[in-house]
Amino acid sequence: MTEPIFKRIVLKLSGEALAGDKGHGIDIDTVNRISEEIKSLRDLGVEVAIVVGGGNFWRGRLAIDMDRTTSDYMGMLGTVINALALQDALENIGVITRVQTAIEMRQIAEPYIRRRAIRHLEKGRVVIFAAGSGNPYFSTDTTAALRAAEIEAEVILLAKKGVDGVYDSDPYINTSAKKFDKLRYIDILNMGLGIMDSTATSLCMDNSIPLIVFGIDKPNNIVDVVLGKKIGTHVKEE
Repeated sequence: MTEPIFKRIVLKLSGEALAGDKGHGIDIDTVNRISEEIKSLRDLGVEVAIVVGGGNFWRGRLAIDMDRTTSDYMGMLGTVINALALQDALENIGVITRVQTAIEMRQIAEPYIRRRAIRHLEKGRVVIFAAGSGNPYFSTDTTAALRAAEIEAEVILLAKKGVDGVYDSDPYINTSAKKFDKLRYIDILNMGLGIMDSTATSLCMDNSIPLIVFGIDKPNNIVDVVLGKKIGTHVKEE
């Protein structure tokens, strides 16, 4: 198959994915590789929106001695750093990109405006959503579900580092862990699978947004998923 099966997608990138093998900060080679794959999607005519995490700089929930709200806002700033790095890499290869932030910082990015985001996508621009939802206590996974519903994306592509799908237990601990090819959202909630937090999972389920969980370490996986190849775990309501 050489034609994309989706017209408009939300690609969820974790901060760890942008860190590459360094595990912290930004690995430029990794960002450039991901950017080339995103460019390939645009060349196929796919409208691409991206939600980035910030775990390569700060993981708010681990700061147990800090005020949770302050910690979460710090994490949101980490996502903005990642968004700007990704925007720069994309524009260096000729992909027109806009960063929209849920917290206003007009000197470096647009504020999030749904209609403007959709217009950018219709014009062939990549849109990167940063600063999460702008609210503490909500993850960037929840932001991906929220933005996908708002812009009427056909699917969320959840690109994971170090894993190629959803398993019934940690494959690094349990060598007999079973990988799922297909799941329903209710299965994720009932089985307590740690794909997304329960808020994000419920939001996807309530709005019937399909989710594909796959590994980002293998080159071209993002493109292959959009071309319909059987990669990762597909989650949707039957």
